[in-house]
Amino acid sequence: MGRRTVGANGEPRALATETQTETKGHSLGALARRPETGSFIGFVVVFIFFAALGGPVFMGAPGWSSWLNIAAEVGIIALPVGLLMISGEFDFSVGSVVPASSMMTAMLAGHYDLPALVAICGGLCVGTAIGLVNGLLVTRTTIPSLIVTIGVMFAVMGLTLGFAVLIKGSTSVSYVPDPTTKFLLGQFINNMFNVAILWWLGFAALFFYVLHISPIGNWIFAIGGDRESARNAGIPSNRVTIGLFIASGFCAAFVGVVQVMTYQQAQVAGGQAFIFNSIMCVVIGGVLLTGGAGSIIGILLGTMTFAVVNQGVFFAALDPNVGSIIVGALLLAAVLSNDTFRALALSAATKKA
Repeated sequence: MGRRTVGANGEPRALATETQTETKGHSLGALARRPETGSFIGFVVVFIFFAALGGPVFMGAPGWSSWLNIAAEVGIIALPVGLLMISGEFDFSVGSVVPASSMMTAMLAGHYDLPALVAICGGLCVGTAIGLVNGLLVTRTTIPSLIVTIGVMFAVMGLTLGFAVLIKGSTSVSYVPDPTTKFLLGQFINNMFNVAILWWLGFAALFFYVLHISPIGNWIFAIGGDRESARNAGIPSNRVTIGLFIASGFCAAFVGVVQVMTYQQAQVAGGQAFIFNSIMCVVIGGVLLTGGAGSIIGILLGTMTFAVVNQGVFFAALDPNVGSIIVGALLLAAVLSNDTFRALALSAATKKA
């Protein structure tokens, strides 16, 4: 303890020092209890591991662009999926929305020669409509969202395949976008970085505002913590849930549109990997499977961790199965650490009370 000299405001300086130390301790403790802390540590460890194995190529522009391009596509979908999971819901239909929207966009522009703007709106409307159907079914029935969205996923997959074969006679449709559309949605900056990375950051900023700044964020956390209590408190839980499903469908459709403009082709079978990849990114990012806790920063870190592992395996010349093992280990570690951080946060809250 320092000397008790009197400061300019008459307060003993030693007391002020003790207060500052105590506040700093509380701040460090609060930081350690946040689920993003585990996500950040995981990202740093994974990045250093593959940087050491991948060498200068992985650390250079080719490596960064490789995993950032992957992170952008899965990350745009993971953001609303993460918000849904925080509210206690799941959306498995995103894997069918991506090909459905991409096929609609390519069909309208490539097959029927409609303007690109009309085709893009058509693709986005497909995802929005599917999200609305999911939200209405979940809120108007007692069927869990897991079952609802799986059912919708298979229905949309069947409809997409049926209409593609009926109209085009093929499971793929080609489309070459005009320069402006390509620049906005499918351009590779310096022939390496997909413009989707910028869209991903824009969506992240929007969802950060919704979850952490706007009142809607408190509603989402409250619904995930206890839906019945949230409803009794006057929170429009049904409207919030429907809105989150619409956002999920819209973002998945946006990725489908981006894929058409980037690769100039739509495939009926594309998109299924987004189902589990997006959920893995969210869980690795610290969102609880039971709902009620999570953050946008954590989801971003989880997405980047997944993308680094996904692409780092190739730069490190490892067996692709190693990547699956690492992702599986990360997923288990994330679930265990999430429970640990939640227990620490609850114990701290109990002590304060």
